[in-house]
Amino acid sequence: MRPDVLSPLFATLDSLSGIGPKLMKPYARLLGRDMPRVIDLLFHMPSGFVDRRARPLLAEAVPETDVTVEVTVDAHQPPPPGSRAPHRTYVSDASGDMVVVHFKIEPARIERMLPVGAKRWLCGRISIYDGMRQMTHPDRILDAAGVERLPAVEQVYPLVEGLASGHLRRAMEAALQRVPDLPEWIPEDVRAARGWPSFREALMRLHKPASPHEATPAGGPWRRLAFDELLAHQLTLALVRAQEEKAGGRSTIGDGPISARLAAALPFTLTGAQEQAIAAIRADLAADTRMLRLLQGDVGSGKTVVALMAAATVAEAGRQTALMAPTEILARQHHETIAPLATAAGLSTAILTGREKGRAREAVLTELAFGRTDLVVGTHALIQDDVIFRDLALAVVDEQHRFGVEQRLTLARKGEAVDMLVMTATPIPRTLVLTLFGDMESSELREKPPGRQAIDTRALPLDRLDEVVAGVGRALASGARAYWICPLVEETDTSDLAAATERYETLQAVFGASVGLVHGRMSGAAKDEAMARFARGETRLLVATTVIEVGVNVPEATVMVIEHAERFGLAQLHQLRGRVGRGDKPSVCLLLYRHPLGETAKARLAILRESQDGFRLAEEDLRLRGEGDVLGTRQSGLPGFRLARMEWHGGEVEAARNAAAAQVRADPDLVAPGARVLHTLLHLQERDAAVRLLSAG
Repeated sequence: MRPDVLSPLFATLDSLSGIGPKLMKPYARLLGRDMPRVIDLLFHMPSGFVDRRARPLLAEAVPETDVTVEVTVDAHQPPPPGSRAPHRTYVSDASGDMVVVHFKIEPARIERMLPVGAKRWLCGRISIYDGMRQMTHPDRILDAAGVERLPAVEQVYPLVEGLASGHLRRAMEAALQRVPDLPEWIPEDVRAARGWPSFREALMRLHKPASPHEATPAGGPWRRLAFDELLAHQLTLALVRAQEEKAGGRSTIGDGPISARLAAALPFTLTGAQEQAIAAIRADLAADTRMLRLLQGDVGSGKTVVALMAAATVAEAGRQTALMAPTEILARQHHETIAPLATAAGLSTAILTGREKGRAREAVLTELAFGRTDLVVGTHALIQDDVIFRDLALAVVDEQHRFGVEQRLTLARKGEAVDMLVMTATPIPRTLVLTLFGDMESSELREKPPGRQAIDTRALPLDRLDEVVAGVGRALASGARAYWICPLVEETDTSDLAAATERYETLQAVFGASVGLVHGRMSGAAKDEAMARFARGETRLLVATTVIEVGVNVPEATVMVIEHAERFGLAQLHQLRGRVGRGDKPSVCLLLYRHPLGETAKARLAILRESQDGFRLAEEDLRLRGEGDVLGTRQSGLPGFRLARMEWHGGEVEAARNAAAAQVRADPDLVAPGARVLHTLLHLQERDAAVRLLSAG
């Protein structure tokens, strides 16, 4: 049960004054939850801040910077009836004058806010338009009393359509009043050494900072809140590990014939790294403790084959394997790779995704329950309640960072003492391995299988787009196949990025029916059909979003064009580049960027051009931009983490892990009186897996 002291934080957002059904809809979009709660708003992190201490005269104001200026209102110029022109208000101070511009607001309302002859303070950005200073839609319009209450530093938050900054500011103010004084869960020596505030004070100071430093991830308030989250995560990992050790393992030893047939069926020789990984996994399977191993491999290093060899060993012992992938495309790609090899070795396989329905799904479930399927490949569909195995021995989780600990545990609960192999095609720096997984055994596949081609990588400005289209045309004419990657599905009012649908239409106008399209908003069946047509050569140029980032294998594709490459992370660019160079022909990757390039983007593209070593690129990516990109996920942080940013808070992982490990060693079930406060932390951070383990004893 969640402690009562947390109830005010888990109340729905409409319990705050001024938030009704109309505002709940945009808040739901903003906070990613159908019924957002007070805690979701409090953990909605700022994207920047405005220093309201800058109060120049109009003549001194630097264009395009945030300023607060005191002006006298001189005159109003409302637009003519029916016109789309803005309402203009003329203001001045001793140094000069300025026009304040408002669109689509009743003139009477503006004249009430800015009465002629009155002095007002305006917060906003001044630009120069037709040689005249102009401020469009000021953030704030204040009288003398209002400016007295103006915070010196004001946080800026991500917003969505239908939600103004004023709405969020008022809601945040009300939410902060709900924060209770909670007992301290951070070890006193850790907190004292860093001078961190309490949980309540940290939230207050983060959302109402007294200085620019307090407004940033580097400041004490944000650091403290990030540590809370890291500590809760490390406690979860430590509790899960302790539970697995307590439960013990089952030894799984194969007698070799299926593995031998599988090795003979492979169209290539295993690399030394693959042989080492397979040997380590077999030793783990044979042990009477539960395996938890991370298999890291660069693009095209052959992780799927390693997992298949492990499944062969398990099948020889009469037991079953499940391989769970984060997307239907990736699950089907794995199954297509595995099925012919498995058939040759006498290993029975099946696939289970959201698309298998009715009789087809029933047939898969029946074969699993009776143990007639040795290896099932699937998506989240594998962890549904009605999926029952006769004897699941090995769970393989691909692209583990896209799943939570809870999903991993749910799959493991489908069998008795299930061994776990987690795989990633994105090499992860050691800091992130510790953050995501805690201490676990790790195997790395650093060698490429024989025959993989080096990829010629070039960076070109977007103003040479016509040349690139012509070059792609020549490649298509020679029989090649090509990918064209765009970062968005469709244009939005707030983005100038090329959209996949729009680029598809322009390229279709040039190349006709040979152009295909695939993006994340298409149904699974439509995506698979688009990919299948490309794989068969019916379309030869595939316009896509990053939905094709991992797992897609079309050896005939030799050209990769990535539009707005400056907007992607290094590891994500490396993943996308890895979709070509998979056959025996030379391949090229063209990185199209928009001028001017920032220093980070410039460094990223330069490193990508000179290196094809994913392990080196992952380390560089962490150094340049942070963990969101290392993992090819949202830029703002680790998946499953709302507050922690590895580029700022990575140094605290070790302390969080040590604190969690010490606590769980001393009190494995967290039952001592002093450990109750950690239950509060786990509930607050919604670490359901840990809470469930504690409640189950």
